Amino acid sequence: MTVVLCGIGCDTTNVGRVAPLYDDCFEYVPIPEKTRDTTESATYDTWSLRCGDGVAADLISRITPDPSEGTTVRGDALGDWPLHHDPNLGALSYGEHRPNYVRRLRRLDPGDAVGFYAGLHRPEGERAHRYLIGYFTVAAVDVIPADASREEAADVFADHPENAHAKRARAGGRYYDEETVVLVGGREPGGLFARDPVRMSTYEVKPGNERAQYYLDPAFAERFSVTEGRENMQFKPAYLSDLDAEAFVERVGVPGER
Repeated sequence: MTVVLCGIGCDTTNVGRVAPLYDDCFEYVPIPEKTRDTTESATYDTWSLRCGDGVAADLISRITPDPSEGTTVRGDALGDWPLHHDPNLGALSYGEHRPNYVRRLRRLDPGDAVGFYAGLHRPEGERAHRYLIGYFTVAAVDVIPADASREEAADVFADHPENAHAKRARAGGRYYDEETVVLVGGREPGGLFARDPVRMSTYEVKPGNERAQYYLDPAFAERFSVTEGRENMQFKPAYLSDLDAEAFVERVGVPGER
């Protein structure tokens, strides 16, 4: 039994900022999809904010859909750009292709849990930090190996129709050729916390470094029995916790009640 903690959501590399955190609410804003070639209908103009009126496009002035390419999108093109809605916490679905994420997620079994953390920033000017913002209980884990044919990949994607990776697949084609993709289907309990996300990070200058960076808070690591994952949180590593799902839920509570 185990829990994998995964970094998600908009950040400075893809939209130029992280989402806001208030005393009684926080925003979760997905990253932009890397391509318009997707069946995803949600865009920055249609993604409603949780903490009052408005849409996600009101929070940002530019997006970089694929940071490896560096193309910037602004104005009306920003508003109607499709979201990479992953995780989809309405459908309780999550997909990944990043190698260190794949390595940990494929070890999950039904009854385990996958948690999600994101950068959040208080408007009063306090430094942004990484916060655990939600989770779901694992129902099934499917892996599309790197050498899978398009037909084999299409069969797996068909079992996860609400996942962002399936929505941008064409005839089983993956965004990156010959990538391994993990698709995690969930069950209750699961969802975003209503409020009070759990802070995971410190921001400090470690011995031997010249600049401060984000690190996993030792107190969080101890409380959640983190056994694998980089101490440095700058690039959102995946973390493995030795807690079973029941103990994890006891620590964080039911999403709708938190």
